[in-house]
Amino acid sequence: MSNELPDNAQVISATFNEQLLIGLGMIAVCVIIHGLGLFTIKRVITRESMKQRVSSLRPLSFTGSLFTLLAVFAIIVVHFVEIWLFAFLYDYLGALHSFSEALYFSTISYSTAGYSDALIHEQWRMVAALEGVMGVILLGWSTAFFVRVLGRLEGDDAEAR
Repeated sequence: MSNELPDNAQVISATFNEQLLIGLGMIAVCVIIHGLGLFTIKRVITRESMKQRVSSLRPLSFTGSLFTLLAVFAIIVVHFVEIWLFAFLYDYLGALHSFSEALYFSTISYSTAGYSDALIHEQWRMVAALEGVMGVILLGWSTAFFVRVLGRLEGDDAEAR
């Protein structure tokens, strides 16, 4: 695959400051989505009817394991929404060859696994860098949230009170 976009590719151009504003706008949207997503997961877990079920679960039981898996999948869905938003942005801007490449690039950038930024149009590299910074923070936030959920399942919160 060529590193350059085809001549007929329509790339929306932007100044460096416009890139920063678009990147910061995407960060703001994703942080709001992430906060609302984790808040919703917490609300479901801490409903009175659910609270009694969760507090009586044993972590290594079938039901406890199922509960843990559901929490993990819910968190992953929140991350997928954010990754897809960046992919749609890259595709709209014409920063990559195709949507599938934009989705892959967004996933790799978000997870900070790294991918050659030579494939994204030069004008949009700052947005990709900001996605990586945001990904580190939101993945850390999710990890802290998940540890708290596991602590609740294991009864650590009850012992701390």
